[in-house]
This record gives sequence, C-alpha cells and structure tokens, in this order.
Amino acid sequence: MTVSSLTESRFSFEKLSQADLVVDSVYEGGSRGNMGDDPIARLVKGVGNQGGIRYVGSPGKGPVRLAVLYTSGSDVDWPDFLDVETGIVTYYGDNKKPGRELHDTQPRGNILLRDVFAASHGGEKQRLVGVPPIFFFQREQGGGRAVRFRGLLVPGGAAISPDNELAAIWRSSAGRRFQNYRAQFTVLDHAHISRDWMEHVISGGNPLEDDCPAPWAAWVHKRTYVPLLAPATTTIRTKAEQLPDDREGWAILERIRGYFQNREHYFERCAAGIWRMVAPRTGTLEVTRPSRDGGRDAVGRYILGPASRTISIDFALEAKCYSPGNSVGVREMSRLISRLRHRNFGVLVTASYFHRQVQEEVEEDAHPIVMISGRDIVEILRVEGRTTAAAVQRWLEETVPLP
Repeated sequence: MTVSSLTESRFSFEKLSQADLVVDSVYEGGSRGNMGDDPIARLVKGVGNQGGIRYVGSPGKGPVRLAVLYTSGSDVDWPDFLDVETGIVTYYGDNKKPGRELHDTQPRGNILLRDVFAASHGGEKQRLVGVPPIFFFQREQGGGRAVRFRGLLVPGGAAISPDNELAAIWRSSAGRRFQNYRAQFTVLDHAHISRDWMEHVISGGNPLEDDCPAPWAAWVHKRTYVPLLAPATTTIRTKAEQLPDDREGWAILERIRGYFQNREHYFERCAAGIWRMVAPRTGTLEVTRPSRDGGRDAVGRYILGPASRTISIDFALEAKCYSPGNSVGVREMSRLISRLRHRNFGVLVTASYFHRQVQEEVEEDAHPIVMISGRDIVEILRVEGRTTAAAVQRWLEETVPLP
C-alpha cells in the first residue's frame, strides 16, 4: 500500500517509506538530530543519507539502477538551478575543491555524470542500461531537513547542444585551479512517480515495465524530450525578490557599485556585458556617449535565424547604477519606452530594483522590456563562474577598465 494522493503536498517522516513522489511536494525529515533524519534515504531506499549525487548501484562498474540529485540551493560557488518555466536543471558535479582530478572524487558522482551523458547519446539499449531514472530534490528553505521533490530528470534537452549538456569547467580556490562538471538536465512532464515503480527499479527490474512514466519511456526509446513547462502566471516581484538574499550576493553588488562610484555612466558598459551573458546572440552593441545618448545608454542588434540566413532586430539598453534604497521608477521606464520603435525591444539593467508600479504598467501594456535587477545581475555572474566579489572585481577591471 502506498501514500500517493496528488492533492497531498506534504508528507510526514513516518510515511516516507510508503510515499510516492509527487512534483513539488515536501517530504519532512526526522527529529532525532542525526543523519538518520535524512528524508531522501528513507524515501528512496538504498541511495544513502549523504552527498548531492546519490545512487543505487556502482558508477564505473555498473549498473546504476537509480540516481538522486540533491541540492541545498545555497552554495553560491556552485549555483544549482531549476528554471521552472523551461524545465531545465543546471547541476554541478562533486569535485568542488582543489586537490583532485575531475573524476577522482570519493562519492564518484562525476564518474556517474560522465557515463550517463555518454550513454544518453547511444542507442535505445545504451540509454536503457546506462541512464538510470534520476530524481531531483531540493532542500526546503526554513524546513530543517525537509526536501521538495522537483521532478524526474533525463540528461540534456531538446534545445541544448551536445557541447553544452556536460561541460568540464575550470575554477580556482586559494590560487589552485581545478575542474568540475556543469550538467544540464530536463525535467520530464510527469507529476507522479509511483512507489511500485521505484521499488521495481531499485530491485533490478526493467525500468520500462510496471508503472513506467510515459515521458521517460519515450526518451529511452527515441530520445524524445517532453519537458515539464510551467510559464509564470505573474512577473511582479517584490523589492526583496529583486535584491540578493545572501551575504556574498550583497558583497558582489556593493563591489559593482563601489567600482563605479562617481563614475556611474561607466556602468553602461558593465550592463552591456551582463546583457551579452544573458543573450549571447547579441551582435553589435554600441554604448553611446553620455552627452549624446538621447536617453539610450546603448543601442544594439539581436541576431535571429541560422548562420546561413540571419535577421537582426534593434534594441535599446539603459543602465542605472542605483543604490538599494533607490528604485527604478516610472520616469526612467517611460524614457526607454518612448524610444522603442515597431518590433524593437528594450533592456533596462539596474543595480537596485524596479518599483511595483513600473512592473505593473509594463505587464499591463505588454511593453517589450527586459528588466534586470540587482539579484539578477548577481545570479547571471554566478552562472558565468564569477561567484565572489573578488572574481567580479577582476571581471570589471578586464571588461570596463576605468581611466
């Protein structure tokens, strides 16, 4: 007998050994104060109670029958991230400190990532044998040991190039360089994983049998991706949601503001660099002179289409190096909107936040404006590997050298 109600959003620790997995449901931890309180080990038998990459089986020797990816969501150096709108998960491997080779980690998580992504590009048999069902969990903020189930994963994605699915990236710590994996997965459109199927897979049964999720079977057979897409119902963010929520994030933002103190117009070049990280297919991007910008800090062209036949559309970019106590208001947004022509779009980058009224007006009138706030800047830089204030300082000196 299983606990499987799709309407149940929270499962007590005592029920976990019989519970199904329901997307976005919370699974509570124990209360004894030791590692036995870990809910994942009780929920998914055999994966253990420690580490971010867990599994039933043996990486390298094989087979791995089932795997779990867990993230605390709070490691600023390795910012695991789920884009709920596209269903794409970015997850970092387990070689997070210098001193070891990429695959020489005690948990052997990077070996598992390497082999799973290699098998994903084989035929149906290679995918069935080499790619286990992968469950993604995230720590529930403020919930002790509680975790939230975020979905069933498969390696790669329909819009992700093979070169970007699994990349060995360089980082440094205390002057020592090392590599770790950055992996991208797709959350499949399946809200309910049955206990019967989990136990069937863990015991060594054929994953395509029993209560196998249809999107997972489709991926194994033909590498067809059926992502769980969840378009946002609202885009209005509070001040707190637009500013960093951790100490290092604030340090990064303050380093940026300090770098441009009394030279705020140079922030335009920083904003242009941030935008290129968000939109790598940006073509020409000319930062206009402060005395001649006509309200536009930069003008550029965004490229669409295949390399053999591209088109480009104009956009305007404005940058505001405001402090956290000074929001971007109606006046600043109106100036940008007034300069947008037919089929153009605008980008407004601020080191602070956008007033609620501005967001509501842009939303209601459907203005084609991208709004990048202080927290967005921090998260964009982190994804690019600039995870500390010192690393951001080096990037600023290289990107926007001041006279």
